[in-house]
Amino acid sequence: MLELFPQYVFNGLLVGASYALIAIGLTVIFGLMNIANFAHGQFYMMGGFLAYYLTTALGFNFFLALVASVLIVVAAGILLDRVIFKRLRGKPLISSVLVTIGLAILLENLALVIWGPRPEAIPTPFSQEGMQIGSIFTTEPRLFALIVTVATIVLVHILLHYTRTGKAMRASFQQQEAAALSGINIDRLYSVAFGVGAGLAALAGVLLGSIFFVEPSMGGVVTLKAFIVTILGGMGSFVGAIVGGLLLGLAESFGTLLSSAYKDAIGFVLVIVILLYRPDGLFRKV
Repeated sequence: MLELFPQYVFNGLLVGASYALIAIGLTVIFGLMNIANFAHGQFYMMGGFLAYYLTTALGFNFFLALVASVLIVVAAGILLDRVIFKRLRGKPLISSVLVTIGLAILLENLALVIWGPRPEAIPTPFSQEGMQIGSIFTTEPRLFALIVTVATIVLVHILLHYTRTGKAMRASFQQQEAAALSGINIDRLYSVAFGVGAGLAALAGVLLGSIFFVEPSMGGVVTLKAFIVTILGGMGSFVGAIVGGLLLGLAESFGTLLSSAYKDAIGFVLVIVILLYRPDGLFRKV
């Protein structure tokens, strides 16, 4: 058992970092725009399927397909904000809940019509053969996914804390009316936030899709887990999204020691236990 401990930790961190990446995107959207985006997992699905289409149908190499897929989803997110979510500004939260549920159903069925129900694998240049690093066994796609995910989380942190747009976003998180009075373009910031949030989910979809498979219904479970992570960490907290994602990944990894059948239920148990003692989550809103 002890000799497998590093392996379980690695597996948990790999999946947990991906959960964190998805949850950061959801946190950006909810924290700034007050939109409970139940279509967030479908952006994750879109990223994976776009990478699959670009590599298989158009002959893109994997790295170009990864970048192009994320940019397409970012553009789609900005367009959706301009066309749909701009009209929901100041409306009750239930309005965005109903709209995003409808959007999730639309996107999932659109993927079903275009690509069909069969799971598909994203072609990559990586070897699928196992490799050993110390006492940890992994593969090149898993290692690549972990490196890119960690690098992206660090980059998002830098952008939020050291760029003008990031500082404006954080100011709007804390006090939107004061930010608007100081000259910050809130409408533009909303579009950027929704695009970035959707793009982060799409990136996770490409990375995990290159390890596992992509299929139209993959976004539903991801949406639930993104909300679990966001609630665990604290609604609107970036640090909380990272910590919550890693906690959930590690809990699921070690939970397979009991039974893999209960892996998806572990997150809900974790939420219940933590919220009993920390009703607002582990961290406060940034």
